[in-house]
Amino acid sequence: MRSTLRDAVSFLRKATPGRVLNAGQVVASYVLSRLTGRARAWGLPVALAFEPTTSCNLRCPECPSGLRSFTRPTGMLPAELFKKTMDEVASRLWYLIFYFQGEPYLHPQFLDLVEYASKKGIYTATSTNAHFLTDENARRTVESGLDRLIISLDGTTQEVYQQYRVGGKLEKVLAGTRNVVKWRKQLKSSTPRIIFQFLVVRPNEHQIEDARALAQAMGVDDVWFKTAQIYDYQQGSPLIPTIDYYSRYANNGNGTFSLKNKLVNGCWKMWHSCVVTWDGKVVPCCFDKDAEYRLGDSQHESFRALWHGQKYQGFRQALLKGRDQIEMCQNCTEGTKVWG
Repeated sequence: MRSTLRDAVSFLRKATPGRVLNAGQVVASYVLSRLTGRARAWGLPVALAFEPTTSCNLRCPECPSGLRSFTRPTGMLPAELFKKTMDEVASRLWYLIFYFQGEPYLHPQFLDLVEYASKKGIYTATSTNAHFLTDENARRTVESGLDRLIISLDGTTQEVYQQYRVGGKLEKVLAGTRNVVKWRKQLKSSTPRIIFQFLVVRPNEHQIEDARALAQAMGVDDVWFKTAQIYDYQQGSPLIPTIDYYSRYANNGNGTFSLKNKLVNGCWKMWHSCVVTWDGKVVPCCFDKDAEYRLGDSQHESFRALWHGQKYQGFRQALLKGRDQIEMCQNCTEGTKVWG
C-alpha cells in the first residue's frame, strides 16, 4: 500500500498545466465521440509506448519476438527519432512506457533514452525479463530516473518458469531484481517502483501465493497477476488457466472457448495513447504486434499531424461503428473503459 501511494504521488507530481489541460481535452473528445457516434480527437496522447527493439533473448510461445515470427522489419530504435518525438510531445505527454515487443535492455542506449524522457518530467516505465540487470545496469537504472520497473517473473522455480519463459534462467531474474533493490537503497532513491508481473498460465497457476511471498522476501514493491493472451484459443490451449478468474476465455463446456469480454464499440486507448515501433511507425495499441494497422510514420510527419490525420480519424470512426469487425480487436480484453 505504501509503495502504491508513493507511486501515485510520483505520477501526480508530473502534472503541469499543459498536461492537465491536454488530459481534459482527450477525455472530453472521447466522451463526445461515444455520445455522438462521430470521431473527434482533441489534444495529444496522454500516454505513449515506445519500442526500443524487437530483439529478445527468450522464446516465449505466445510472443512474436520469442517466436521470431514478425513480418515487419526488426531493429533498434534510433536515438534521434526518439528525441525528435519527445521534443514534440513532452509538454503534453504524462506517461511513457519503453516497451512493445522485444527486451528493452538489449538496446545499447536504452537507459540514456530513459534519462532523456525523465529529465522532461515524464513518468517513465519499462517491462523487462531482467536477464540484463547487471550490477552496473541496475545502478544506471536507478540513476536514470525510471519511475516503474516491471519484471516478468512467471514462475518461482526454474522448472515452472522455463515452461513459458523458454530459454530463460530464473536465477538471473532474481539476481537482477536484487541488484536494483540494492542500488535503490544505496542511492536513497524512491524510484523505480519494482513490480513482479506474473503472467498466469496453467503451468504456473499453482505458484501464485509463492510469487507473493517471494516478492515480499526480496523487497519488491508489488506483484501484478496478468491474464495471458492466447492466439488460437477457440479449441483450447494448455496455457489457458484452470482458475477462471485468471483466464480471458470462457470454457463453453464442449471443448471450445470464447472471449469473455463483450466488445464495446469505441476504445479509450484510441483517444489517449498509442504505440511507436522502433522504426517510427505509429500503431493503435499493443495488440497490433506486427504493426498491421499503421496510422502514421513519425519519421516523416509531425506527431500532431498524424494523430489528427485522416487515417487515424478513420480508424477511430471504424471503432465507433463496429469494433467486432476489426480483427485486431477480436482477441482484446482491454480499452473499453475510460480509465481501464
